[in-house]
Amino acid sequence: MELNRLTAHQLLELIKVNSIESQEIISFLEKRIKEIDNKLNAYVRKDRTVDVKSEENTEGFLKGIPISIKDNICTKWLPTECCSKILEGFLPPYDATVIEKLKSYGAKIFPLKTNMDEFAFGSSTENSYFGPTHNPWNLECVAGGSSGGSAAAVASDEAIFALGTDTGGSIRQPASFCGVVGLKPTYGRVSRYGLIAFASSLDVIGPITKDVYDSALLLNIIAGYDPRDSTSVNIEVPDYLKALNLDIKGIKIGIPKEYFVEGLDKQVKESLDEAISVFKKLGAECREVYLPHTEYAVAVYYIIATAEASSNLARFDGIQYGYRIKQKNLISLYKKTRGQGFGQEAKRRIILGTFTLAHGYYEAYYLRALKVRTLIKNDFDEVFKEVDCLVTPTSPTPAFKIGEKIRDPLKMYLSDIFTISANLAGIPAISIPCGFTKNNLPIGLQILSSPFNEEMVLRVAYNFEQNTVWHKIKPKL
Repeated sequence: MELNRLTAHQLLELIKVNSIESQEIISFLEKRIKEIDNKLNAYVRKDRTVDVKSEENTEGFLKGIPISIKDNICTKWLPTECCSKILEGFLPPYDATVIEKLKSYGAKIFPLKTNMDEFAFGSSTENSYFGPTHNPWNLECVAGGSSGGSAAAVASDEAIFALGTDTGGSIRQPASFCGVVGLKPTYGRVSRYGLIAFASSLDVIGPITKDVYDSALLLNIIAGYDPRDSTSVNIEVPDYLKALNLDIKGIKIGIPKEYFVEGLDKQVKESLDEAISVFKKLGAECREVYLPHTEYAVAVYYIIATAEASSNLARFDGIQYGYRIKQKNLISLYKKTRGQGFGQEAKRRIILGTFTLAHGYYEAYYLRALKVRTLIKNDFDEVFKEVDCLVTPTSPTPAFKIGEKIRDPLKMYLSDIFTISANLAGIPAISIPCGFTKNNLPIGLQILSSPFNEEMVLRVAYNFEQNTVWHKIKPKL
């Protein structure tokens, strides 16, 4: 039995009857990584040995099951570098809240961090200082971004489950490209303390897993109020696993007209149509709905996200931590360090964000974008008065070739066109596998619901998953 191929809940059942121990799982993962990660590049710093004192509680609920962590979530005394040269060698002296929670529940934090676009700036994991992550279904294609390393590791059985972060689709889009499950919780549901920020009003930590059950299990652990995070919301956290026991008869599902437009890949459209027919067979009511301000989402997102990124990245100056080029004066140190430490996409977003926040442009761009963001949120508020959830494609296309869009930033930005709105509105969303193209590339289905209604998202996703086979199909590496 190849333990690395199992889900977390399957492993827990085996541990419960004393069939296996956690160290056996880790051994299988390490073997798998040695066999195939030179092809995928899902993990970073594989050549570096890290001596970390174990603080995990292996008697907790997760019984020492290893979890892989994206390289922008702080792990105590484990390198956390956001896949950027400017944070080279950074060892956080503390754990992010989500890491503390996982350890308290008995998870083993895997010592290798997963690859990502530098500071989460990208939709393909091609902007990493450590090179691109390859898609396990086709090594010539991207794994999606920015959580491409986490998604590829889970899809290829190099990880049992993983954490990613989602600012504009960075959990859901790579999950779609790699044929796994990616959940973006409601903004404020999961603490951001210890997450190295990209855009503070958009960033969310969430699970990437092999099936919906594991996503619900993991969300049970990481969700909840944290007084150290001022954006954390102090409301009760339900047992998400209980929601999986409910059927979807009578559930009202909205199909937004704006998501089925010109530019949507034909095979993606066909898979979505088949998925909608599955929902109907399960007793759900499907109807067309409208989100009229969707067309502005990409423009609004890239104004707000770059402005916040520009502010957040000002702290990386070579003074406090990370990479530094010694110079005779302070200004020269800043220029040299930031000039060499940041990659091209990071520089592009810093410049764009600084421009939109500059005197004379703030009201014309940033303030106007905030107003339209409110209109986008209002669209969702109105539509959720009529339906329980929405079903859309996760991405307009399956995974594209490495290098295909990297020289055309606008074309790359449009890869997130179907996921961005959920971050602007702060609502929960999930991507689950719903089919394959003729070239054997996964296709993802996105389910969205009202704020803090992750139960509905997981319930609908689980019912679909249990009545289809897509999540059981594995890439052949």
